[in-house]
Amino acid sequence: MRKLTAILGVAVLATAGFIGYALHVDGRGALDDGAADGPLSVAGTAVERGRYLANAADCAACHTVPSAGEYAGGVAFRLPFGTIYSSNLTPDLVAGIGTLSDEDFLRAVRSGVGRDGRHLYPAHPYTAYAGMARSDVLAIRAYLASLPPVAAKIPASALNFPYSQRGLMVLWNALFLDGQRFRPDPGRDEAWNRGAYLATALGHCGECHTPRNVAFAVQGGRALTGAVTQGWRAYDITASASGIGSWTDEALDQYLTIGHAPGRGAATGPMKEVVALSTSQLTAADRKALVGYLLAGRPTGGASSPPVGAVQSSRSGGSSAGIGAALYAGTCAGCHSLDPRAATGYYSDLAGARTVRDPEGTNILKLLSHGSPHGVGEGPAMPGFQRAYSDTERAALANYVLSQWGHLLPTLTPRDAMRARSAE
Repeated sequence: MRKLTAILGVAVLATAGFIGYALHVDGRGALDDGAADGPLSVAGTAVERGRYLANAADCAACHTVPSAGEYAGGVAFRLPFGTIYSSNLTPDLVAGIGTLSDEDFLRAVRSGVGRDGRHLYPAHPYTAYAGMARSDVLAIRAYLASLPPVAAKIPASALNFPYSQRGLMVLWNALFLDGQRFRPDPGRDEAWNRGAYLATALGHCGECHTPRNVAFAVQGGRALTGAVTQGWRAYDITASASGIGSWTDEALDQYLTIGHAPGRGAATGPMKEVVALSTSQLTAADRKALVGYLLAGRPTGGASSPPVGAVQSSRSGGSSAGIGAALYAGTCAGCHSLDPRAATGYYSDLAGARTVRDPEGTNILKLLSHGSPHGVGEGPAMPGFQRAYSDTERAALANYVLSQWGHLLPTLTPRDAMRARSAE
């Protein structure tokens, strides 16, 4: 009994100590400025610099609903434990951030603590933005302050217990928020460090491309190895053989510029938005630096030719293959070609695309259900077919494409198609 009491006493003291530590460090990350300026050299006024940096940080994608006004917030993030809505970033004095001081803004962006000490959820990527330099954050604030105020009220978050308890974010931050500013690697050149800053801080690539643990924190030991976010697969973008190690610098640069690279497929879903609103807006030099960082350390032998599918007429088998083939010929072939061996270089090319080489079919089922809107420039849009085709038909069509273009033995079911239709 005494031993049990002692153990419980130690546990209580340890818990109390951790809570005390968490409360002590809460929000203090914003006070550690590190270097005053970041590694990017952006010319112009504070507002002009802020516009460029806001694009690099992909702010508009998460804070703009087309019908509500630029940066007026209200974008829904549907998570396994509920729905969160993005904040209004316009200078409106009531609904927006017009009353925030510079220090308030810094604290929200880099520490996840909003007005009146109200904690933000990590759907806002403050764990990545913690690496941003003070001058870059304040330049973005200057740009946001120049926008027209929009009095758009944001819906309240609807989260399941215990995620609905914002106070618990104090403990979450103590466990998972590093809070350190970006520090250049002295063993690397200026371009690599610029690319690292873009990828890890401003561009926060890991927020979508890194798996999360049960507490919804990114798993640092698996950085950029791929994850599923709101129903879409963000692929492995490490420089390994399973990632993008076989890509050339030119192919990745083109992909980040126009959302497509010959033999590599086109950006779809959220990535199409990232290209349109963020990476395509970077200067050629900054985009080259980002490419150099992502492809650094690729396997010996470097880039290689992209894989091209081969005809596998018996891969899917049975009546499902016949249904899929018929649907493809009648609906898809006009844009995507009937021949899996064809590689025309157009946006609609399936040959070599990772979407058709994923045995789980995550993105192809999502595309068949929801489609993919226009991205950069005049790139084509793909319609969704969730009303035109049943779950059974979309599963059969996905199996046919994965078989013919991906050289796989797919086993997707109507239930998989249903999940993709409803997944967020």
